[in-house]
Amino acid sequence: MDTIALKAKAVQIRMDLLNMIHRAKTGHTGGSLSNTDILTALYYKVMKIDPTNPKLPNRDRFIASKGHSVESLWCILADLGFFPKEELQTFSQFGTRLIGHPNNKVPGIEMNTGALGHGLAIAVGMALASKRGGAGYRVFCLMGDGEQAEGSVWEAAMAGAHYKLDNLVGIVDRNRLQISGSTEDVMGLDPLDKKWESFGWNVVSVDGNDIAALVQVFEEAPTVKGKPTLIMANTVKGKGVSFAENVPHWHHHVPNDGELELALKELSARLKSFQEGEVR
Repeated sequence: MDTIALKAKAVQIRMDLLNMIHRAKTGHTGGSLSNTDILTALYYKVMKIDPTNPKLPNRDRFIASKGHSVESLWCILADLGFFPKEELQTFSQFGTRLIGHPNNKVPGIEMNTGALGHGLAIAVGMALASKRGGAGYRVFCLMGDGEQAEGSVWEAAMAGAHYKLDNLVGIVDRNRLQISGSTEDVMGLDPLDKKWESFGWNVVSVDGNDIAALVQVFEEAPTVKGKPTLIMANTVKGKGVSFAENVPHWHHHVPNDGELELALKELSARLKSFQEGEVR
């Protein structure tokens, strides 16, 4: 899939997740919109996965430590065929598998997550198992920036560097907003890149809403030997919906009928530009 097709796919995923959240009347809209490009790059271009064989032994692993922003992940897994796309209509309904956090009863989900600060430790264990067992798979772990205030993140960061896990890629969705406001007001993180470097990680900063740039850094990460890589993905919360971008209220705001109509109109125009060969 080329860059234009990836960008178009990301737009479609945003439309799908907005419809799903609106239908369910619940969800984490802002963070799911901000991480869509990251997940699109990983699932459609970078990771070694097989929807027809979700337990492929040497598959790459993805851990959504930022589990509350699961909506984009559900839409991508459904689009790829891990489960029927019609099942998205059951999101957050009674008895569904598609709950508000990753659920490993669903094909394609490695681990139940959502208790912030725990995902990276799981990813470290998986990457260490891959190294010691000679499996050769890579492990990707997506974290929120508000999550960086959890001490367990830094314990796992130390372990990842100690074991020289160059098959481990951590990603911070650095949109600078969390449920209660700016990350720098709630618990200052900057200079976050320097902190990760001091823990022994190879750190790369990238526009987290630029799919071509994301693919490049994901593909370059394995060339750095002897240490894990942390990708500081600078994103916009609510990306793709103009009136939701950088608005804290959209952390878990559910679009009403009018907002959904306006958002889908914007995204449809963007999708049409890609389908007609316009590059913007």
